[in-house]
Amino acid sequence: MHCYENLINYLSCGMILTGLGHLVLHKTAQTSYGRHMGPSPPARMVPARLGWFLQEMPALLIPLFLIFTAHNSSSMGKYLLLGTFCLHYFQRTFVYSLLTRGRPFPLGVMVAGGLICSLNGFLQGCYLLHCAQFDHEWSADYRYKTGLLLFYTGMAINIHSDCILRNLRKPNEIVYKIPTGGVFEYVSGANYLGEIVEWFGYAVATWSLPTLSFALFSLCFIGPRAYYHHRFYQEKFKDYPKFRKALIPFIF
Repeated sequence: MHCYENLINYLSCGMILTGLGHLVLHKTAQTSYGRHMGPSPPARMVPARLGWFLQEMPALLIPLFLIFTAHNSSSMGKYLLLGTFCLHYFQRTFVYSLLTRGRPFPLGVMVAGGLICSLNGFLQGCYLLHCAQFDHEWSADYRYKTGLLLFYTGMAINIHSDCILRNLRKPNEIVYKIPTGGVFEYVSGANYLGEIVEWFGYAVATWSLPTLSFALFSLCFIGPRAYYHHRFYQEKFKDYPKFRKALIPFIF
C-alpha cells in the first residue's frame, strides 16, 4: 500500500475540526450516556459490555489488518503502532469492556463511536506503516523517549482510575459514589486525564499531524466530559472535596 498523503492530511484535519465542532456544540450538555443520560432514554439501548466491545474493536482490528497485509512498511512505525495505539485498544476491547459495570447506552452513540474508531484506526495505521519516516536514530531522540514515558504513564493512570470507578459498584448496581485514591485525590476526571496524557505522549513519540490530530480530538471530546462529571459530583454530594479540580490538578 502506498502513502496517500493527501488523504491522511484530509482525515487529520477532519478529526481536528470534528473535535472542535463537538467542543462548541456540547458547551452546555454532554453526549447522552452514562450519568448524563436524560430521564427518557432512547428506545434502542445496548448493554454496556457489548457496546464498549463493539465500539472499540475496530480501532484494534483495522490497524492489525493493515500490519498483516503491509509490505515494506516502516519497522519503527509498526513498533509504535503495536506498542502504543494497538496496546491501548486491546486493553479497551478485551479488558475494560468485559469488566465494566456501566449503564446500558444508546445504540446511536455506539454506532457513532464505532465509526470514529474505524476511521481513526485506518488513519493511524496507514500513517505509521506507510507514510511515517523515522531515521535510524529516532529511538534515541528525546521526543521518542519523552512521548513513550507520557504514554505509559497516562495509560497506567487511566487503567488504575477505571479500576477505582469499577470497584465503587457491586455487580448490577447503578449508583454513584465519590471516587477516592490515586489521581482522583486531585481531579474528578482522573480516567480522562490519563487517556489525554496517553494520546499526547503518543503524538510526541511519533511527532506527526495524524497523531496530534487524535490527541486534540480526544481532548475536545473527553476533556469537557471531565468538567461535567466534576459538576455532577459537586451537585450530588454536598461533602465533595472542595480542593479537587475537574481535569488538571490544582488548575482546572
